[in-house]
Amino acid sequence: MSISPQEAKRIAKLARIGISDAEADKIGPELSNILGWIEQLSEVNTDNVEPLANVANIDLKKRKDEVTDGNIQQDVLANAPESLEGYYVVPKVVE
Repeated sequence: MSISPQEAKRIAKLARIGISDAEADKIGPELSNILGWIEQLSEVNTDNVEPLANVANIDLKKRKDEVTDGNIQQDVLANAPESLEGYYVVPKVVE
């Protein structure tokens, strides 16, 4: 599958990323290569392969689930560029 520069610009616009025409010319073939790798992966026969969550196949110690307040709201909000009434304020991205 080949991604044209116009398609690359459209994908960037959907992702809310501004790219120049020169960048679109470069990104198009890169996206095409990525899609090619994905196509290769989809061709691999995995019928006899059992799903696994960890390649080491070991169980890790689990901690108890304990509900806590955390009591760090002010510390967390101190990292935010803007906050209001205890919440992060973020730019609107959905039209």
